[in-house]
Amino acid sequence: MAVIVKPLITEKSNILSEKVNQYVFIVELNATKPEIISEVEKMYGVDVEGISTLVVRGKRRMRYTKGGMVTGKKSNYKKAIITLKEGQEIDFFESV
Repeated sequence: MAVIVKPLITEKSNILSEKVNQYVFIVELNATKPEIISEVEKMYGVDVEGISTLVVRGKRRMRYTKGGMVTGKKSNYKKAIITLKEGQEIDFFESV
C-alpha cells in the first residue's frame, strides 16, 4: 500500500524546502510516522532527520443553484512535514 499520496507544492512549501530543508507531503489518513519515514527514504533515497504530521480538516462548502442551496464538505487529509539531513534534497521536477 502506498502511504504517500503526493507532494504538496505551494509557495510556503517551496520556502520551507529552500531555507529549512523541509518537504511537505500529503499522506494517507491512517499512516504512521515510521511508515512515512521508510516510504520517503525508499522512494527518494534520502535520510530523514525528523517528521511532523497534522490532519487538515475539510472545509464546508455551499453554493446557490437554480434548484436551491447545495451544501457539501471537502475531505480531511493528513500532511507530513519531513526534515532531511544536511546536504540532501528532493527534486520533484527531475522527471518532468
